[in-house]
Amino acid sequence: MPDQTPFAAVPIEKLAADTIRTLTIDAVEKAKSGHPGLPMGCADFAIALWTKYLKFNPANPKWANRDRFVLSAGHGSMLIYSLLHLTGFKKMTLEQLKNFRQWHSLTPGHPESHETEGVEVTTGPLGQGTGNSVGLAIAQKFYAATFNTPEFNLIDHHVYTIVSDGDLQEGISHEAAALAGHLGLDNLTWFYDDNSVSIEGVTSLSYSDDVPLRFKGYHWNVIQIDGNDVKQCESALAAATAHKGQPTIIIAKTVIGKGSPKLQGLPKAHSDAFGPDEVAATKRNLGWPDSEQFLVPDRVKEFFAGLQPKWAKQEEEWNKLFAAYKAKHPEKAALFETFLSKKLPANLESVLPKFPAGKSVATRAAGGEVLQALMGALPNLLGGSADLAPSTKTFVKEYGSFSKDNHAGRNFHFGIREHGMGTIMAGMGYYGGLIPFGSTFFVFTDYMRPPIRISALSQIQGIYVMTHDSIFVGEDGPTHEPVEQLATLRAIPNCSVIRPGDANEASYAWLAAIQKQDGPTVITLTRQNLPTFDRTVVAPASGVLKGGYILWESKPGTTPELILIATGSEVHLAYDAAQKLGSQGKAVRVVSLPSWDLFDKQPQSYRDSVLPPAVKNRVSVEAGISLGWSKYVGDAGKSVSIDKFGASAPAEKLAVEYGLTVENVLAHCQI
Repeated sequence: MPDQTPFAAVPIEKLAADTIRTLTIDAVEKAKSGHPGLPMGCADFAIALWTKYLKFNPANPKWANRDRFVLSAGHGSMLIYSLLHLTGFKKMTLEQLKNFRQWHSLTPGHPESHETEGVEVTTGPLGQGTGNSVGLAIAQKFYAATFNTPEFNLIDHHVYTIVSDGDLQEGISHEAAALAGHLGLDNLTWFYDDNSVSIEGVTSLSYSDDVPLRFKGYHWNVIQIDGNDVKQCESALAAATAHKGQPTIIIAKTVIGKGSPKLQGLPKAHSDAFGPDEVAATKRNLGWPDSEQFLVPDRVKEFFAGLQPKWAKQEEEWNKLFAAYKAKHPEKAALFETFLSKKLPANLESVLPKFPAGKSVATRAAGGEVLQALMGALPNLLGGSADLAPSTKTFVKEYGSFSKDNHAGRNFHFGIREHGMGTIMAGMGYYGGLIPFGSTFFVFTDYMRPPIRISALSQIQGIYVMTHDSIFVGEDGPTHEPVEQLATLRAIPNCSVIRPGDANEASYAWLAAIQKQDGPTVITLTRQNLPTFDRTVVAPASGVLKGGYILWESKPGTTPELILIATGSEVHLAYDAAQKLGSQGKAVRVVSLPSWDLFDKQPQSYRDSVLPPAVKNRVSVEAGISLGWSKYVGDAGKSVSIDKFGASAPAEKLAVEYGLTVENVLAHCQI
């Protein structure tokens, strides 16, 4: 054991902060990679927050009324890993710190919420955590408005976020901060690690924002401090937590790599291992033994052990409060528990609207009716649009609008902030118990891809309702006509993409999205009207739940000579072509394949029954690029597709010019 005497006279807050610093440099040095600068610069604030203000219980990381901590600057992950270890999260052992960035460790290079207990959100792509924190704060306000009563303040916690220079340079931070200020989210505090350093050098190379003025313009409360002064951090946190009516940003000047004799304050401290000589020099500079690795002084262990009863008591007192709440308000308590479990009603399928045959309905309009029915059955389903609700049909007036003065509203006005909407939705999903949705035109998923991807990685539910899903947008032209978006979203692992072919398929697309609780779902819907299939003639729309199904065949019970496979608005096109071939005595099968990922999850026997391997004569029909269709049509198959941008013209003209006609489909059929 090393001599503990040098630590005896050091103030405990400094000793704890220096423990974070030395654990960080040891872990980064052992891994030969990582970002030591931020944890070393933010250690003083982190100790002030986690020991004096953060409400949590390491023994129960999912306690419902815990404060949420977001490390938006996720590259500084050793900060949160050190804190989780020191505060007593059982799975975050010292061995996990020693395995920083290694295979199957709980300490990956950037924090992952689905991998590591105590990590609330997955961060690393800069700016994502800013929007996530706004979503968490919105979720807390919604829960409080839904469940709190005058005598029971059941949900009353805070969201704390560390943001970096890089986070604030990303455009998403502007979108998220503007909406947070507009909504007056006074349960949200950002700590801005203003260290003036980035990878390329000093931030002044590209960044000279007047940050205090910027956030005052967003209607935030602004506090400026020395971020390496623990007492100033404590005072700022007290003021931020007490402030009402506005979110708070604590702008804190910090020194990146604080403690390193040669590297503190320099760009090299941002993302490089220090090397053994500078690690030793840093430890000596901090008054630590330079030969000991991953040392947690006894005083620090005792300090955090002494805080355990306080943290446990906070939850114990809340549990007593909830027991009294449950006795007084059993129905509310039952709903609260249903929220947290996300248990779906057994009869959910029965509430889906049924659309009669023969009526032409745009799937966006059908989707709006489905949403209205589902919001009536699922009080934890909430969301909105990026200023496009009249077009996307995603506003349900019965449930009011979430605003600064109405936190119980279930309709959200995200403004023209698609990226912000996606990250805020993700934050609402991370919070737990909610089913968030957001909508815009399908082409604008390009603005939202990062949060969709991170939600898929993090196994977080979110429903993206994307309308105007093809060149049939028409006169708006190629800027608004998606062609490659289906392929790019299908490429994201664990992201479900569903393109329903009529109104009843839209119902089941929504049901599939509600049922998928371990990742996002993108539902793409038409602007134009589509005929509604007669389900007494074709197969039930419930086949959507399997991703693909045999819609119709001219000679049931026989092996088809040709299989036509389609999605969305082109299912009708394939069906009409098949009808003509069937009238000529041909054995033709039409397969509706609205969701590749759902279909691929079905047993091989089912997939082979829909697409028999022996039948090589296949044609796919979809108003998008052909990329990926070879998986379903095979080497011998053909694709009727659009492998170029759209154009501005009436939809009927575009159908002819781009070959989305019965005649062109038939021309691709060799039978």
